[in-house]
Order: sequence, then C-alpha cells, then structure tokens
Amino acid sequence: MSSPLPARLRTAAARLLLPTVLALSYAGLAVGAFLPSVPLLVASAVAGLLADMAMHRWQRNMASALGKLHATVFVRQVVRDLLLVAGLIRIEDQDYETKYLALVCGLLVFYSLHFACQALAILVRRSRTLPVVTRNIDASPLRLTPAPPALLMNRAGQRLLMFGLPSTAGLLATAAGASAWAAAAGIAVSAAFVVVAVGMLLVRLLPARRPATSEQALEWFEAWLAEYQPTVGMYFSGGTSSAYQANMWLEPLARLEGRPLIVLRERFMVRKIASTDIPIVCLPKVADLMRLEQSTLKMLIHPSNSGKTSQVLRIPTIKHAFVNHGESDKLSSCNPYAKAYDEVWVAGPAARERYALANVGVDDRDVVEIGRPQLDAIAPYAGAPTDPYTTVLYAPTWEGWDGNPGNTSIIEAGENIVRALLADPGVRLLYKPHPLTGSVVPQAGAANARIQEMIRAANAVRAAEHAGERPAPSAAAELADRTAELDRLTTSSFRASADDAERMTLQSVPEPGRAEAVAAATAAWETAFWASFPAWEHQIVTGARPNVYACFNVADVLVSDVSSVISDYLESEKPYAVANTSGLPEQDFRAAFPTVRAGAVLAPDAAGIPALLESVRHPEKDAYAEARTELKLHLLGPSDPPSVVRFNEAARALCAEADEHRASMAVRALPVIPTQRDAGATLDSEHAKG
Repeated sequence: MSSPLPARLRTAAARLLLPTVLALSYAGLAVGAFLPSVPLLVASAVAGLLADMAMHRWQRNMASALGKLHATVFVRQVVRDLLLVAGLIRIEDQDYETKYLALVCGLLVFYSLHFACQALAILVRRSRTLPVVTRNIDASPLRLTPAPPALLMNRAGQRLLMFGLPSTAGLLATAAGASAWAAAAGIAVSAAFVVVAVGMLLVRLLPARRPATSEQALEWFEAWLAEYQPTVGMYFSGGTSSAYQANMWLEPLARLEGRPLIVLRERFMVRKIASTDIPIVCLPKVADLMRLEQSTLKMLIHPSNSGKTSQVLRIPTIKHAFVNHGESDKLSSCNPYAKAYDEVWVAGPAARERYALANVGVDDRDVVEIGRPQLDAIAPYAGAPTDPYTTVLYAPTWEGWDGNPGNTSIIEAGENIVRALLADPGVRLLYKPHPLTGSVVPQAGAANARIQEMIRAANAVRAAEHAGERPAPSAAAELADRTAELDRLTTSSFRASADDAERMTLQSVPEPGRAEAVAAATAAWETAFWASFPAWEHQIVTGARPNVYACFNVADVLVSDVSSVISDYLESEKPYAVANTSGLPEQDFRAAFPTVRAGAVLAPDAAGIPALLESVRHPEKDAYAEARTELKLHLLGPSDPPSVVRFNEAARALCAEADEHRASMAVRALPVIPTQRDAGATLDSEHAKG
C-alpha cells in the first residue's frame, strides 16, 4: 500500500490544479479546431472558462503570476475566442470569409470596449481617491457618493470573463451546428454589457457627480482643522497586524484635556483602528502631512516607531512623545530611535533605569514617568481562587523580528506548559497567543497550531466527563444579544464594493454619548461571554474580544514570557510565572530581566507548574507576594496620583512647551519681516540719498 503524499506536495498539487486545467483546455481547443471536433471544442472551452473564473475567485495570486508571464486574462480570452473562430472555419468549409470576418470584427469591437471600460474605471477610481481619508468627521462637503459596483471598478479580469460569457456561448452554439447568427448574437450581447458599464462609469465623471478635487479636499481639510482646532493627538503608521499598538492608547487619548486627533499614514489603517469617537485623518503623502504645521495641534504621542515617523518629526510646531505599546525588559523597549522624540513617556522608574543602562542616547531629563493609563480596568488581587477551577492565563509573546529563541516560549516550552496545565484536573486554561505569532518564525506558528489542537482535545475529554453540565441556552442567547449590541455600536457595515470615499460618508460624526454606550456594552459583553461557557472548559482566545485585560480579570495566575504582558499584569498583584527559554541559568535570568524577580521561573520542561499552582491555591505558600507589590511600584510607578492624572499632566506640560516654542519662533521671525512703517522709512531714506 503506497504512503499518502506529504501535506506540502498535496498543497502544491492543489495549487497547480487550475493552471493545469487551463493549459489543457487550450490544448483541447487547438486540437478540436484542427480536427475539427465539436465535442472537444465545447468541453475544452467550458473547462477553460470555469478554471479561469475559479482562479480569479480563489487563486488570485496564481492569476497575478500568469499576468507576469504576459498571459493576462485578456490574452487568455482572446486566444480562447480566436481558437473557437478557427474551429468554426474548419467545421464549415464554404462561404466562411464574410461570415466569420464579421464575427472577428465583432470580437475586436468587444475587446476595444473592454479597454475603454478599464480606462474609465481607472479615471473614476482616481477621482474617488482623495489625498485625505477621514473617520468620525463630517465629510459631506466633499460630495462623496457610493462607489460603483466592484465588478466595474476593481475586477477587470472577472469583468472580462463575465461579460464574455455570451460571446463564448454563441460561438459554441454555432460550432455545435447552429447558425452563425447565434455567435453574432452572443457577441452583440457581450458588447452591450460593456456599453452599459461604460455608460455607468461615464456618468460618474460628469461634473455634477464627481467628488471634490484633490485641491478642494485639502482646502476643506485645512478649514476643518481651523474649525476643530485639535491640540493633542496620536500619530501611527504600521502594517496590517500592528493596529493593536495604537488601539491600546485610544481610551487614554480620549480622556486627555483638549481636542484629540488621530493621524494615520496608511489608508487601510483607517479601518483597523478600533471603535473610538476621536476624529481620524489619514494623510498618505508627506506634502499633505506638512499642513499640520499650520494647525493648532501641539503634541503627538507615538505608540511605535516606523519609517514614516521621521516625516512627522520634521514639523517644528508640534512636540512629540514616544509612549511605546508596552514595556518589557527586552532590548526592543530601548530602541535608539527614542532619542528622536522630544520626550519619552514611560510607566515607572524601571524604564528610566533601562534607558540609562542601554545608553542609546536618551537624555534622562527627557524621560517622563506617567504609569500605564490603560490599566485602570484591571481588578486587584482578591486572594486564593474561590471557584472549583483555578484559571490559568497562558499568554506567550511572539518571536520578534529577530527570531531570537529566547523571545517566546511557544516553540521550546509552549507545548510542555500547556500539557502540564491540562494534566491538572482543577485547572481551566485560557490560551491567548500574541497576534503576530508565527509571522517571522514558521515553527512558532506550527507550535501555536499544535497547542490549540491539544486544548480542543482536552475539552472533548472534559465534555464527555461533564455531559449536561453547560450553561442554560439563555446564556448563549444573552451573549448573542450583547454581541449584536456591541457590534452595532462599534462597527459599520459596508458593501463589498465600498471604497474609502464611501466609508467616509458612512463613518461620519458619531452620535453623542456613543463612547459611554460602548463602555457599558463592552462590560456587559464580557460578563455574558464568560457566563456562556461552563467553568471547566478551556478557552482559546485569539480574537479582539475579550482583550488581554479582560483575561487578566478572570485569571488567578499568569504564565508568560519576558514581555509587556508581565508589567501590565502586575497592576493586579496576582501571582505570575515567566518561562525561561533564553538558555541562561535561573539566577542569571532573574538578574538580566528585572520583571522576573517577583514571579516563578519555569524551565522549558515546565516541571515547575505543580508548585506554581500550589502557591496560587494556598497563598501562605506564595513566596513572591511582597516582591510583587515592590516590583509594581518599580515598574508602574505610584498609584497616587493615578496614572490617568499623570498622563494628562505630562500632556499639558508638553503642550505648554509647544506654546512657548511657537511664541519664540514668532519673536525670532519679527525682525526678518519689516513692518509697513519700517519699509516706508527705508524707502524715503534711499530717495533722500539719491
């Protein structure tokens, strides 16, 4: 008995199936035209069309790869039609010149109309691509309208295949014995489809239907800035999976004094930012970004470094503070780029010391301790677990851009940790991997998949042991209701063909009180979420909900890596453990990473899990309780004044510095620009000398 093909070979075979069918269809058309053979022509044409349409639906990368070989969908359709015409000529030997020359001319007209349609689609798309994209702002003055159907705008290949179906069907009917009029009728219908599409696009280019021009849009934006008068903001630029770095600062930014603003650089990021009432503007071009210099914006916080950060740092009227998206003992928390900002805002004394030891050029006078204003929602430690199950949160970080094995425990220790936790009948596991897990090192993604499979298998065993022990159906119904309400408040539904311009009209100024309603709906959803599962069921948490802070509140103990998760979790002062996959002895590991000193250290074999659980269930055996209190103060700073107050004070002080800088710039500019009286006196003096 032969062994099954490896998974990689099966995947490759599946990926090549459609291109192979497509290539064979052309071979069949050529042979069918040469013989000639009507069944072979029909079968080959149908198979080729279906393969082409399926490729554009499910294998767009393969379609793009064929395009790079100049085998575009247009070329493929032309070759398919011409082979059918060649077959018709071979089938009917007499009087074919006049009839089939007309068919060829009709096909050429159809292809020409397709080119015209594509050119108009490009013009319409350009007219709807504005230099600024907004959210939570009334953009009605820009005369924005719903986008045309996606088939007309963004799917040229599918459009050609769909509109070409009647012509192909007519040619096949003629090949099967019907009159040449069948082919002519099919081509005429295909051409009519394109004519209608051309008309729909032409209407969009009429002056009354066009959106505002780029110049008008920028003038509107400057007018909006003058009216809104933003004072504080957040600047963010990043990839598709990095939005969480900005989202964690939305609530603290919204609570700052003044008028907040979010400045983005990538168009797609407007959709990635979580629900917020703060006005959002996206300025992809540097020249347009520079218009902020003339605004009232005084300061920007920066949750991350990116290549585009240096562009906004050129604006001299705005002060910049680096706030990071979490703090840990890793070197990435002390990036030399931080010295480019006016100030570096950190949680507590530990980060200040970290920058001093790293010696990356950050002046200690520019470091401001603000705490972590996001952590207000974290509940404090309330003692030993009172529920039948001890809830353990395993939240490993990702592998990092450098792929250092010590960054994450998921590869070397993750499965051992999960296996040891699942072996304890009194444990309920919450597994929340980092959203970037596996993005750099494939082994991390593979380990993550195996861990999730282990958890699902453990749940299946427990389900058999606790048959019937599940929440009432009303719990699931309650969660569905709460989810629907939260989605209604935090998400906007768009048509599949909606573009940025259409979304700007749908995501206008939020209703008053929406932020408070979202906060209440989120709390209600979290309560319903945890109540919808039985107490014994392990959970795999990979979505945006519940967030890590909500997981903190239901966990009795955390297992993680050297990451900001540890620092944030310390707000609760609950027990925690850190996996050591660095290769260092425990003593050296604790010395190298201060966040470890108030928690247990787990070796890659996870042999310390039973002792960890024992200390959680029996607090008198917890040797790190006092150390956690001291470390919390060292990492996060004092609780009084609260972090929210310190964050606001830091923003107020930086805004004051911006005001002073603008005033000094204005004073320095005065001697350079002569007043009207000075200019007149100078002119009179020159006349007197003459």
